[in-house]
Amino acid sequence: MKDRKQAAIQRLARLEGQVRGVARMIEEDRYCIDILNQSLAIRSALSQVEILILQDHADDCVDNAILSQDPDVQRRKFKELVEVFEKVCR
Repeated sequence: MKDRKQAAIQRLARLEGQVRGVARMIEEDRYCIDILNQSLAIRSALSQVEILILQDHADDCVDNAILSQDPDVQRRKFKELVEVFEKVCR
């Protein structure tokens, strides 16, 4: 999990730079398609960060809920996952 956390932080730092770069591209009136391509790259990179966080959640929080053998805790964690997937599918 420590590795995923570090990877997420590194990706977010890169994303921060990409976002600043897109803002600069807009300020400089760069070609629209180039700006859109960079925006799509940012969206893809952010999705990868979300996957890392979701993997951590599954490996830690969900796993602990399963091991707890507490049906209420298990249902809560399962509901959280369903809600996240609902948001992704919108």
